Amino acid sequence: MTFLIVIVFLALLFDFINGFHDTANAIATSVSTKALKPRVAIFMAAILNFIGAMLFDGVAKNVGGSIANPLHIEHGMEIVAAALISAIFWNLLTWYLGIPSSSSHTLIGSLAGAVIAGAGNGAIHWAGFQKIVLGLILSPVLAFVLGFIMLTLIRWVVVLLGNRSPGKVNRTFRLMQIASAGLQSFSHGANDAQKAMGIIVFALVAGGFQDGMHVPLWVKIAAATAMGLGTSIGGWKIIETVSRKIIKIEPMNGFASDLTSIAILQGGTAMGLPLSTTHVITSAIIGTGSAVRFKSINWGVVGKMILTWVITIPISFGVAYLIYNLIFKLIL
Repeated sequence: MTFLIVIVFLALLFDFINGFHDTANAIATSVSTKALKPRVAIFMAAILNFIGAMLFDGVAKNVGGSIANPLHIEHGMEIVAAALISAIFWNLLTWYLGIPSSSSHTLIGSLAGAVIAGAGNGAIHWAGFQKIVLGLILSPVLAFVLGFIMLTLIRWVVVLLGNRSPGKVNRTFRLMQIASAGLQSFSHGANDAQKAMGIIVFALVAGGFQDGMHVPLWVKIAAATAMGLGTSIGGWKIIETVSRKIIKIEPMNGFASDLTSIAILQGGTAMGLPLSTTHVITSAIIGTGSAVRFKSINWGVVGKMILTWVITIPISFGVAYLIYNLIFKLIL
């Protein structure tokens, strides 16, 4: 029971860090275009993240059971602890560097590495692992394409509506961004907070505290609260990168980026797939920016981000593998 309490604390700490690490995803466009003041945007995001986290559990069940079956592996609680320590380390490192990395990637990579270290290759459900990784890889590609199409269609509609001053168009889309930022925050909570829920459920089953992969109410409340509190702090370094360093975001393409990421995140949540909010919204911003002017994007910053995306899973895998072997095998 003491070890379970430690694991729940680590999972909620991961969720808390995820909250301020990924706050930029929900509010970067609205802050950049001045549709919302930063503190107002963060407060709204915190509340809607909490609500979104409370209403869904399909992603939690997938994270908790698709990579490995906690009923059929030994040392399951030690495996979860190693995975969480690894994921927290990577999230804090990328936050410190101001790089919008993926909490989903680091958790999935860390859990796979810890499972193999603690229970061997045969304990991994490779089909489930591949399905999750495929979703994580394809979602930013889809976000880029859909963002490009979304902005092109919106610009076409604006032209059809007749001659309007740029100022009036911007004011209209700033107002619309208030709603889209709210939906973006809700979608973030609905998908991202469930990852911590899933890892807690994994530990509960592995420790013999429950039999199935259902998510207890107290787990939902705890994870939603941790996510909301983390979001309320705000990850200013990452907000700066996403909102200003990729491209100058105008209200129209900010709104199109929000709509794109909302559609993809809600689709992933409906299918129970853990998606990277970071990758989705950033790719949507790049897609809408490309529809305006391809050369206006800061491809140097984008290149660094993509490199981080590529290395997150293997590095997290390796770190979790080492943590399990060094701490839970040698020391304990």
